[in-house]
Amino acid sequence: MNLGEKLFELRKTKNLTQDEVAEKLNVTRQTVSKWETNQSTPDFDKILPLCELYEISTEELLKGEKQEKLEENNYNNEEKKNKNNYENMTKNQIKQKSAEVVCSSILIFIVAVAYAGIGTAVMMWNPIVVGCTFLIMIGWGVTRIVKHYMSIPKFEKTQEEKKQDKIVKQINDIIGGIGIAIYFIVSFITMAWHITWVIFIIIGMIEEIVKLIFMLEGDEKNEE
Repeated sequence: MNLGEKLFELRKTKNLTQDEVAEKLNVTRQTVSKWETNQSTPDFDKILPLCELYEISTEELLKGEKQEKLEENNYNNEEKKNKNNYENMTKNQIKQKSAEVVCSSILIFIVAVAYAGIGTAVMMWNPIVVGCTFLIMIGWGVTRIVKHYMSIPKFEKTQEEKKQDKIVKQINDIIGGIGIAIYFIVSFITMAWHITWVIFIIIGMIEEIVKLIFMLEGDEKNEE
């Protein structure tokens, strides 16, 4: 909002006509009209009378537009900060954040495994470079998940949520046990111990997917 628009809005708020404003400020109606249409700006000696008439500060009159932008920016920054501040999130918001972090991290794991496989077996890239890049990507995905779950504040869980956590733990224990068995069987058969450890990453992805599925099912039940 520019100065002219500001003066127009202030006058309308006070239910004054241009003639009334002109009379109070000892100027012509045409002068007031030019102020409000941005054809001219008030003289310095008219600024204070205008502020007194409209009951605002000179800073609000002259810097109103900048102030509004500053307040808007502060609001946006605060909103952004709140989105990243787990303490200000509701339980459902944290669940949504968990879904985003887990899904994106799983995608990172999949890309890392695909990169390692294609890089060494198909593209014949330097195995040391491929291995280092692979570990960096895996570390990035794991760090995101660990940081997320360590940042979540503790909520009082409902009986349904406790029951759900128990089921998820039992399922993941079974998946972990089967995964370890598969790891040793595949490793002894192929003797490719330097590759088969990737199975543990796959186990971790499956366990996170199980958690995500149960979490989303819980949200659906709550909405019902």
